Amino acid sequence: MTQQGDDSGRRGAIVTGGSRGIGAAVALALAAGGYDLMLAYRSDTATAEVTAQACRDLGAQAEVVAVDLADDSAVPRLFATADRHLRRLDLLVNNAGALPPAATVDAMAADRVRRTLAVNAVAPLLCAGEAVRRMSTTSGGAGGVIVNVSSRAAVRGAGGEFVDYAMSKAAVDALTIGLATEVATMGIRVVGVRPGLIDTEMNTSQPGRIERLLPTVPMGRVGHAAEVAEAIRWLASDAAGYITGVTLDVSGGR
Repeated sequence: MTQQGDDSGRRGAIVTGGSRGIGAAVALALAAGGYDLMLAYRSDTATAEVTAQACRDLGAQAEVVAVDLADDSAVPRLFATADRHLRRLDLLVNNAGALPPAATVDAMAADRVRRTLAVNAVAPLLCAGEAVRRMSTTSGGAGGVIVNVSSRAAVRGAGGEFVDYAMSKAAVDALTIGLATEVATMGIRVVGVRPGLIDTEMNTSQPGRIERLLPTVPMGRVGHAAEVAEAIRWLASDAAGYITGVTLDVSGGR
C-alpha cells in the first residue's frame, strides 16, 4: 500500500461493518467525498455488494471482504486485503458492532460476553494498531484519521438490556482517548462518535424498542444513519484537523 507519491487525488478508507446501517451510510458519504473503500462485513454478501456498487456509482473504487472480527485471524486478513486493493490508507472507521439480545447481567453467559467484547472492543484496538503501522509519519506513512463508533450506551449503561454491550463501547471511548495521545505526533488523529437512538436494523430488530425509548429523546425523533455518517465525514476531514481524543454525541440530546 502506497502512502506517499500517490497522485490519484482519492483517499483510501477501511470501514468495518460497512455493508448496512451506519456503516453503509458512512461508505456512501465517503465515496461521494473522494474516498476509495474497503468494506468489511460478516456474512451478508448480497447486501455488501449492493453497498459497494452504490459507492462505485458515486465514482469510488470499492471492494468488500467477509471477516468475523471475533476471529483472531480476521484483522490481519482484512488489512492484507486492503493492502492489495487500496493505493493508500487515510482513514479507518471502526464501526462493526455486535449487539446481543436484551438480558440482565445475571442471565449473561460467558460466551456471549466474550464475543461482544471481541467484536466491539478487541477488534477496534487491533484494527487501530494495523492502521497506525500504515499511517504513522514516523514509519513512512502520510498520517491519517481513526474514527471509533461508540454508543450512548457507553455513558448510560444500558441496564436491563445489554450492560455487556455498554461496557464494550465504554472501552472504545477509552481507546479513543488513549490512542489519540500515543499517535498525536505521528500525524494521526483519533476521534469517536456516540450514536443514540438511530433508525437502523440494530434497533428495529428489537420489537418496540424505538417506540419505548423515543419519549426519552429531547429532540422527539429517532436519528438517521446519514446524520451519523455526516458527523464522521466531518471529523475525518481537514476541517476538523485540530480535533483529536474526543467523542461526539449524535443522539438528539439523549
